[in-house]
Amino acid sequence: MSELVLHGYWRSGAAYRVRIALNLKGIAYRHVTHDLRLGEQRAPAYRAVAPHGLIPAVEHEGRTIIESVAILEWLEARWPAPALLPSDPDDAAIVRAMAALIACDIHPLHNLRVLNVLRSDFEAAPEQVGRWIGRWLADGLAALETLVTQYGGTYAFGDQPTLADCYLVPQLYSAQRFDIDLAPFPRLILAGQAAEALPAVAAAHPMRQADSDG
Repeated sequence: MSELVLHGYWRSGAAYRVRIALNLKGIAYRHVTHDLRLGEQRAPAYRAVAPHGLIPAVEHEGRTIIESVAILEWLEARWPAPALLPSDPDDAAIVRAMAALIACDIHPLHNLRVLNVLRSDFEAAPEQVGRWIGRWLADGLAALETLVTQYGGTYAFGDQPTLADCYLVPQLYSAQRFDIDLAPFPRLILAGQAAEALPAVAAAHPMRQADSDG
């Protein structure tokens, strides 16, 4: 197999979810870091790779795949074993719904570029930014708690890790970074802890990445 290159950043939640999937599937990759705090993802050289100037992006066999949602679906299609989607289409739809709840409804609203606009364009004070983050995280996690209570087992869906866990673990990490009270979400905590206990998931943790500065 030709080399797979992951363009990411140690603390990016979207890159974190891709690392988890790569590790669960046992796919070797080379990591190229782009420090979001310095705006390196907007550099012309990187935009030549990923025109939207965001991470993650994956290069493989002369093609570039952007957007973590597309990357994870591509990984599942190209390397179907071990499967991260259930074989039953109804079950797979539930897993995709869990993933989309995080990728579409929670994560974008506390993305660094959104928070920077709140601070710069709207002069939001730190406590206002904190309330913004807390509102959207709590709303989204409450909905996810309901789904995991209904469909979860050892993990977010059933008793095998799925794409839902690839999204859940980084989202819980972000919630902890932002001091969100996770006590109202006991099922999410248990599912996240089960996933984090897997060596492949643990190896994807931001603090274990070569570009981490703590």
